[in-house]
Amino acid sequence: MKYLIKNGRVVDPANKIDDILDLLISGGKIEKIGKNLSDKAESIDAKGMIVAPGFVDMHTHLREPGREDEETVLTGTLAAIKGGFTSIACMPNTEPPLDNPAIIKSLKDTIKKDARVNVLIIGAITEGRAGKRATDFHKMKKEGAVAVSDDGASVDDETVMSGALEQSKEEGLLIIDHCEDRKLSKDGVMNHGFTATKLGLKGISSESEYERVKRDIELAKSASARIHIAHVSTKGSVDVIRRAKAEGVKVTAETAPHYLALTEECCATYDSNTKMNPPLRSKEDAEELKRALKDGTIDVIATDHAPHTDSEKDVEFAFAPFGIIGLETALSLCVMELVEKKVLSWPELITKMSVNPSKILGIDKGSLKSGAIADVVIIDPDGEYTYTKDSIASRSKNSPFINWILKGRVSKVFVGGKLATTDNL
Repeated sequence: MKYLIKNGRVVDPANKIDDILDLLISGGKIEKIGKNLSDKAESIDAKGMIVAPGFVDMHTHLREPGREDEETVLTGTLAAIKGGFTSIACMPNTEPPLDNPAIIKSLKDTIKKDARVNVLIIGAITEGRAGKRATDFHKMKKEGAVAVSDDGASVDDETVMSGALEQSKEEGLLIIDHCEDRKLSKDGVMNHGFTATKLGLKGISSESEYERVKRDIELAKSASARIHIAHVSTKGSVDVIRRAKAEGVKVTAETAPHYLALTEECCATYDSNTKMNPPLRSKEDAEELKRALKDGTIDVIATDHAPHTDSEKDVEFAFAPFGIIGLETALSLCVMELVEKKVLSWPELITKMSVNPSKILGIDKGSLKSGAIADVVIIDPDGEYTYTKDSIASRSKNSPFINWILKGRVSKVFVGGKLATTDNL
């Protein structure tokens, strides 16, 4: 099928394009970009719309295998389509975890059968994600893993983490680092501070994050290895990362939209959909994250899409699991918090959501150049909608943004040149 997307604002930061242009998709690839193109293709009028490379999420929890009651490859990738994501990287904290080639191969078979977008696999750093013994990075990479992470758990043992960084350097396999010193976070459930005290909830200190960020960046520096810091939430972490980048350390970092749109005060309702790890932080932290996105200290916006069932979340705040879904709301939250408030321009936002994650993961995505695979998103930047529970494509509905009026809506998504739909819902 051929498609001619007409009159859209084509924003392709990787190729320094930001202009009203037409885009021709043919044979699953970008055939041509230019003005006043004509072809016997299905025409799509994108006037007033933004045409961009499909988004790439470095941090998605698909829960399969093991917790298909929360999410599956099928439902998670349908949610990705609704959010404009054409490629997502699934985290290894499944049951069993993605810590060996056999389980990765099995998941690849499921992806081939069920995925509606490109799904990349992230293997575990340690066996069972227990932090005791590193996995075989070489074998997992050979089977198709694009990175490794113990996400949801930090590698406490410094010797194990050092060895993992050395192995990652040898294999050219990126470590995505969940930074949490559990001796400091203990059994906390929200950000440490006045609000937690007032609510009678145990706090998680900022130090529990940034002290581990500091340690692991130093270990990466010693090993001359790359490291990517996941879901940054604190000003202290930003300061550490900013200094490390200035020193030439090979560090990149991400944050998530909920850390920009919400703060610790949102926990005052005791809504367990405001409980996440790392937790919602202070207004000062949120503002620093925005500055860090602007100045390049934080390279990527990732969703940390973490599905949980209603029954799991419908308990007292202290006993509920951490995490919220995020694939379907990420764009709108970024439009409202970053573009509308003039923190980032559209090209800068697309760089954070498509170009940079592609570069960091080492995948050939994030570009609309001629000959590129046609992973494309068309966005209505002014489109407003109410995010309702019934509209959610994810199998789980654990979002604090339900019934919010959101701005910035995905109009159409192309994956490999095919118009993607959510007909399977």
